Amino acid sequence: MQAQIIKADETSLTISVVIPLSGSMLEGEEAIRDAINAVGKVSTGELLKRHDTDGTPIMVGGVKLTSKGEHPKVYQTPYGEAVVLRHVYQSSEGGRTYCPLDENARIIVKSTPLFAKQVSSKYAEMGGMQVKRDLEDNHGRKVTKCLIQDLADAVADIALTKEDNWSYAPVEVPSPVRVISIGIDGANMQMAGDGWREAMVGTIVLYDERGERLHTTYVGAAPEYGKGTFFKRMNREIEAVKSRYPNAIIVGLADGAVCNWEFLKEHTEHQTLDFYHAAEYLAKAADALYPNCYIERSRWLDDACLRLMEMKTGPQTLLKEMQEGQLQVKSKELKAKLDATITYFDNNKELMTYSHNQELGLPIGSGVTEAAAKIIVKQRLCQSGMRWQNNGAQVVMSLRTLTRTLGRWTQFWSKISQYGLPA
Repeated sequence: MQAQIIKADETSLTISVVIPLSGSMLEGEEAIRDAINAVGKVSTGELLKRHDTDGTPIMVGGVKLTSKGEHPKVYQTPYGEAVVLRHVYQSSEGGRTYCPLDENARIIVKSTPLFAKQVSSKYAEMGGMQVKRDLEDNHGRKVTKCLIQDLADAVADIALTKEDNWSYAPVEVPSPVRVISIGIDGANMQMAGDGWREAMVGTIVLYDERGERLHTTYVGAAPEYGKGTFFKRMNREIEAVKSRYPNAIIVGLADGAVCNWEFLKEHTEHQTLDFYHAAEYLAKAADALYPNCYIERSRWLDDACLRLMEMKTGPQTLLKEMQEGQLQVKSKELKAKLDATITYFDNNKELMTYSHNQELGLPIGSGVTEAAAKIIVKQRLCQSGMRWQNNGAQVVMSLRTLTRTLGRWTQFWSKISQYGLPA
């Protein structure tokens, strides 16, 4: 299907296209889609030309470059391939060539910004072959898996290269921010040649006076030794949000991993162990203390959770109660459950500040962070048969944290439009 430019001036185009409307409804809709793509290719080709020079000499980095003439190049667009004649420059001494159009139009690999944005957004959600099928089936775009991977890698590389220089403004929230909750969690994923390794995910959550969640910022890092990259990213986001909301109460929420608390105690005023992790351990204790009576087991567990949540002395009272019950447990398996719970409570009782949190209207659960580990890592990186190299895993995590943090994806592409691409 062909589209033709009927009229063009400095600010607009008039394009003619013929759309066949015979056949079934689906066939007619596909014909309309193909016509829109034809118009899009012609329009984008014309738009690309307007980002080129007129061929006169230019200065780049203090060096004079002259045009070697117009040469054709195939650009990937959301609508199809657009072939454009553009000026290619070189210095009088030869060497590398330079294409002003590519820089001015923010070309990524061989793609226009919008197509790179579409492909990388899709790749954040599904594998390369799925993206390929989606583009062909739903957009009428046939591209190679290699191009999809190259675009996703390039976009993620921009994000990683600029993460120390590009700051993102917090989104506007509908209510004043009273509490900021900072959470950290890990999720194991299969690495090629390295077995199961832990990827890290962090959340920074804004709450209003009523405890309603207003906004969540997601941070992630592929498996690494020492977690230095992850903590560096968390530090940057935490400092930004503290600067934005200096009067908010800062709460750290996590499970019992020691390395998490070393970081959270440095950055938060209040630290609270996730209530639901503690409740899971209480369930193990209930199994051990009341192995043969479901009613008594359920009654004790409900009462224990209530005391843990509402009584200031709840953690200490429950710990003593479980310690006194150790002698009555005969089964090795059940004794191991009870011992694990006792150890967990003994190590973390100072972080079980649930009644205090409720008095102050502070959160007690890290469910948002737990969910983030599933959303950022498990749903995309732990599908059947997947094995990842570190760079590939980081590409996906960078894209997913960008797309899942409300407002961040739009700001990222605005910065590309404003500042261009890293050299």
